[in-house]
Amino acid sequence: MPRPEQKIIKLTIDGREVDAVEGSMLIDAAKFGDVEIPFFCYEPKLGEPVGACRMCLVEIEGIPKLQTSCSTPVRDGMVVNTQVERVVDAQNAVVEFLLVNHPLDCPVCDKGGECPLQDYTFGWGRGRSRVIEPKRHFVKPLALSPLIAIDRERCILCYRCVRFSQEISEDWQLIFTERGAHTFVGTHDGHPYVAPFSGNIIELCPVGALTSQPYRFRARPWDIEGAGGICTLCPSQCNVEFTVRDDKVMRVLARENPGVDDGWLCDKGRFAYQAIHVDERLTTPLVRDASGELRPADWDTALQAARAIAGHRSRAAALVGGQATNEEAFLLGRIVREGLSSKDIDSRPYASVDLDVARALAAPALQANVPDLEFAHTVLVLGTEPLDDSPILDLRIRKGVRRNGVKLAIASARPSTLDPNSQLSIRYAPGGEAEFLSSLEWAFSHPGSGPTHDLATLLRDGGDDVVILWGESLPADALATLLRIAGTLGLAGRDGAGLLEVPSGTNSRGIREAGALPNAGPGYSEVEVGRNAAEIAEAAIAGDVTALYLFQVDPVRDLPGRAVWDQALAAATVVVAHASVLTEGLAAHADVVFPAESSAEKEGTIVHPDGRIQRLRSAIKHPGQVRAGWQVLADIAKATSVETGVLTAGMAFKQLVAAVPFYAGITLDEIGGRGLRWPETDAASAMPAGKVPALTTPVGSGPAHPHAESNGHLRVGTYRSIWASPEVEISPALQFTVAEQLVELSPEDALRLGIEQGAAVRVAQNGTRLSGRAAIRTGVPVGTAFLAAGIAKDSANALTEALVEVEKA
Repeated sequence: MPRPEQKIIKLTIDGREVDAVEGSMLIDAAKFGDVEIPFFCYEPKLGEPVGACRMCLVEIEGIPKLQTSCSTPVRDGMVVNTQVERVVDAQNAVVEFLLVNHPLDCPVCDKGGECPLQDYTFGWGRGRSRVIEPKRHFVKPLALSPLIAIDRERCILCYRCVRFSQEISEDWQLIFTERGAHTFVGTHDGHPYVAPFSGNIIELCPVGALTSQPYRFRARPWDIEGAGGICTLCPSQCNVEFTVRDDKVMRVLARENPGVDDGWLCDKGRFAYQAIHVDERLTTPLVRDASGELRPADWDTALQAARAIAGHRSRAAALVGGQATNEEAFLLGRIVREGLSSKDIDSRPYASVDLDVARALAAPALQANVPDLEFAHTVLVLGTEPLDDSPILDLRIRKGVRRNGVKLAIASARPSTLDPNSQLSIRYAPGGEAEFLSSLEWAFSHPGSGPTHDLATLLRDGGDDVVILWGESLPADALATLLRIAGTLGLAGRDGAGLLEVPSGTNSRGIREAGALPNAGPGYSEVEVGRNAAEIAEAAIAGDVTALYLFQVDPVRDLPGRAVWDQALAAATVVVAHASVLTEGLAAHADVVFPAESSAEKEGTIVHPDGRIQRLRSAIKHPGQVRAGWQVLADIAKATSVETGVLTAGMAFKQLVAAVPFYAGITLDEIGGRGLRWPETDAASAMPAGKVPALTTPVGSGPAHPHAESNGHLRVGTYRSIWASPEVEISPALQFTVAEQLVELSPEDALRLGIEQGAAVRVAQNGTRLSGRAAIRTGVPVGTAFLAAGIAKDSANALTEALVEVEKA
C-alpha cells in the first residue's frame, strides 16, 4: 500500500509564510514557522485528535470562532494568528481553569521540572486566579497498578491514557468513570491496570497524574542525564533513553524511531532496567573450586581457568545467545575456528538451516521492514505470537489494521491475541508448519474450498504488498516452501512487501551474519560444516566435545532437550560462560562464569530483524568488576594463539565490516543513533545469492489440522511468554509478572478432564512430570495443550515427545 502522498502548501502564521504538508494539523505546521502552540491532549501517535483540552486555540481568518489547532488541517493560503488578544485571553483562561483544583505541589511532584503544565503556566498563564475556594483533595497516590501510581487531583482529563488503552494497545481497560466534575481515570472493572504496554501511559501523561512506582521520588530532572540506548530484551530492539543518576539507571523512556518502535515500549523493556543494579546480578567472576562450589574470584584467576579451553583443540564448541553483539559473536567465531580448530559453533535453538535457504531468506530484495506492517495490503503472521516474541510488532500490526485497513491473516498452532483483528485465522497442529505451508502452496495452483484456499485467495488477491511475518521456530523443511510461496506472490524486489523474521533472540540475525553458525562463516560465507546445537550436546555426552563456551546462553533453560543438555554440560571437562544472572544450568555446571554487561553498559552493534544495524553505546560505567565482552574474548583468544589486535569495540567492528562483504563501507558514525539498514546500501549486492530448492515431494491438499488423540493424550505445543526472562525474575517491580507454568487447554478438554480455570495440574511424559496451573482458553484446538518454555521452573523444554498426559493435581 503506498505511503500517503505529501503535497506542500503555503500558509501564513503570525505574519510568517510557512510551508507545510497539506492535511497535516495546524499545530504541527506551526513548528515549521518556529511558532509554538501549547497543547496537552494532542499526541499524533494516538491517532485522530480529540480537541479535549482547548489549550491550542488559535484565530483563523474567515472563521469567527477560535479553533483548536490540533484538530484543524491546514489549507493552502490559510492565515492564522496565535498572538492576538482574544487567543491570549482564551489560553490564559484554560490555564487558569486547569489550576483551579490542581495541587501546587511541584517541588515534590515527579513531573516537576519536565512538566508541560508547569511550562505553560509560566508561558501562557496570567500568574493569578479569580478562584478563592479551597482546592479539592483526594487520597493520593492510588495504585492504578503495581507499576503506576495515580494522583487524581493532578489529572487534567486530557484523555491520553484512556485513548492509549482503547486505541493503541486495545486492552480496553482504562476508562473515564463518573461524569462532570467528578470524572476520573480508572479501570472498567476496578481491578489494577495490568497489561503488557501499560507503562506507556506514564510517559504520555502531560502532568504528574500518572507516575512510575519504581521511579517515584528517586531523582529530579536537574540531577539526571539522558543517554540514548537500545533495549536488548527482545528482537524488537526498541530505541530507549536511559535516565542516569550517579552512574545508575533510574528509569527507561522511549526514544522514538518510526522505523523501529513508533515511540512505544513494552513493560519488560521499560521496567526490567532494575535488573542492572540488584544484588542478584553477577558483577564479579565466578570460578568453581575444588569442593565443586562456584565462588567469587579475581580476573586473573578467572581468565587463567578459562584459558584451559585452549587445551581442547578440535574438541571445543560454542553457543552464542541472542543478547551478544555482532562483535562478540565475530570474535568468538574466530576463537573457535582459528584458535581451537573447531567447526562447532551455533546460535540457533533449532535445527540448522541449509546455507542456500539461509542466504535466500536474507536476500536484500526479500526483506520487509517494520513500517511495511503498517502499510501493506495484507499481512500474514505465521508461526509466531508477536505479543510474546516481539511485542512492539503487535502494536504496529494493530495500527495497520485500525488506521490503514490492512488485511490480517493468522496461521499458527496456538491462538493469537491478534485473532480478533484478523480476517482469517487458521490453526494447525503443533509442529505442523511444514505440512501447512505445503498445503498452502498447493492451494495457489489448485482451486478448492476451505481455510487454506481462503488464505491463498487473500494473499493472491488482497493486494500487491504482502508481508509475511514468520517465526524462527518454523522447522527447517518448511522454509524452502515459504520461499517458493514468496516467489509465487512476487514479493522479491517489491517496495512495501517481503518477508520479516521474528528470531528467537534479540540479535539472532546479527549473530548469524557475524558467522556464529555451524555451516556459515561471517557474511554467510562457506565453511567446513560443523555440529549444530543439538549435535553438540550429543557429542559432549559421547565425549567428542570436551569443552563448551556459553556466551550469554544457558542451554538447560533456553534450548530444547533440557535433560540432554544437563548430561552434556555434566560430561564436559571445561564449561566457560558469560552471564549477568546465575541461572540453574550455569550454577550446576559452569566452571567459570564471567559477569556479562547489560545493554546500558555495552559498546557494539546489533542487527534488527529487518536488517537495520543499530549501535549500543555505554550509558553507565561497568558495576563491580564487570568487563566488556569483547575485551574478555580478546584475552581468551591470546591463549588459543589468535592475536585479534582488538583494543576497542570500534576496532572489532572494523574487523567485522572487513569480513562481511555486505557491510562494506558502513561506519559507526553512519549508523548513528537511528541505525542503518544494510539491505538498502550499495554493498547489499555483495550478499551471496541463495537458491530456492525446487519442489521434490508432492504436497498434500490439506493442512495438519488439529485433531483429538484417540488414547486421550494431548498433543503438546510450547510458547515463550513475554515475561520469561531472567531479567524480569530479578527486577523487584516486575515480580508480579514472573512467568510460571500455565497449561493452556481448550474448554472441551478441560471439561473432559474435570479441570477448572486456575486449578493446579500435572503434566506427565515418560516419567517427566511438570506442575502448573490450568489456563482454559477459547481457541485452543481440542486435543492440544500448550506449555510455557524458557521459564525458571517446570519449563516445557523438559519434554521430548509430542504427546502428554494432563491431570488435575
